Amino acid sequence: MENKKRVILIVMDSFGCGEAPDAADFNDKGADTLRSCYMNRYFRADNLKKLGLFNIDGIDYAEAEKEPVGAFARLTEASRGKDTIIGHWEIAGIISEKPLPVYPEGFPEDVIREFERQTGRGTLCNKPYSGTVVINEYGDEHMRTGKLIVYTSADSVFQIAAHEELVPLEELYEDCRIARRLLTGEHGVGRVIARPFTGTSGNYKRTSNRHDYSLMPPKTTMLDIIKASGMDSIGVGKIHDIFAGRGLTEYVFSTGNEDGINKTLEYMKKDFNGLLFVNLVDYDMLYGHRRDADGYAKAVAAFDDRLPELYGLMREDDILMITADHGCDPCFTLSTDHTREYVPLLMYGRSITPFNYGTRSSFADIAATILDYLGLKGETAGDTLIN
Repeated sequence: MENKKRVILIVMDSFGCGEAPDAADFNDKGADTLRSCYMNRYFRADNLKKLGLFNIDGIDYAEAEKEPVGAFARLTEASRGKDTIIGHWEIAGIISEKPLPVYPEGFPEDVIREFERQTGRGTLCNKPYSGTVVINEYGDEHMRTGKLIVYTSADSVFQIAAHEELVPLEELYEDCRIARRLLTGEHGVGRVIARPFTGTSGNYKRTSNRHDYSLMPPKTTMLDIIKASGMDSIGVGKIHDIFAGRGLTEYVFSTGNEDGINKTLEYMKKDFNGLLFVNLVDYDMLYGHRRDADGYAKAVAAFDDRLPELYGLMREDDILMITADHGCDPCFTLSTDHTREYVPLLMYGRSITPFNYGTRSSFADIAATILDYLGLKGETAGDTLIN
């Protein structure tokens, strides 16, 4: 029986490795997520180091591995953006020439009024806001009036917060679907996000029932090609939401990094053939945006500790790829937003020869490499790293 080829692609969401050449254009000069983590007392990454993390171009503050066991590269984002959608789309083979729209002054009045008409509820806020702050500043008025809390960020997002006891989850999700249908064309934001919360005045807390409604990818991705070939294309975590479900044969959501790793291990025990695409979101959501360097460093250490479990389930023809989609430097003080950075790429497996692929011009090299390894042809951007 022919051995099945499998690629396990893990995105450490926001684990950038130094300011990109155009970081100043994004007001991110000096950002370096990996360095900020490395300098933290809780940082530990012995297994990532062994793969070649500190052998990557530009990392001159940490001791390189003398005999790395993986291949490695530094990837430059070619797309005009620094958000999750743009980053993952590029990983999957799409380079976005134009940034997705953002709304630093809030959404246009006509958009908000039509949203209110179709949902039957008024709105509050309509400004860029921290998600944890906005529910406590507007939560009481929301509970009193039943109006939805609508806000954005520096990213291309339309976020809707509502208390689960006032607005049932399915109603909130339907409100998001309404917004998604409205926000197309010039107002085609990357994501509409349901942000349910619970609690009482002064102590409102977001729940894990978040749901993202993404813009449909504008071109063919590696997921589409893998699915069309009859192979497995499996998403873990936010992958389903990021690609609006397209190109996946199977998916499962996760509640955080630990759950995402556990579900990855469960899939690796199965007999799939193709791609297992995993997003570990806690680095970004819980620690990067909240500028929690201790938490970020601890989360990297926790992932590093579990790498041997992943290795233990790898089959002869498996390749493990570890990368990121942008930066979110927990020590960057100019904003709490994503940071425009290079991202690392680490590759490991019996068929992988340790090698430094240098600095690459696009995240899309990941898509090209995966398709090449799986023996598939397709119209995506990027160049393969398979010799």
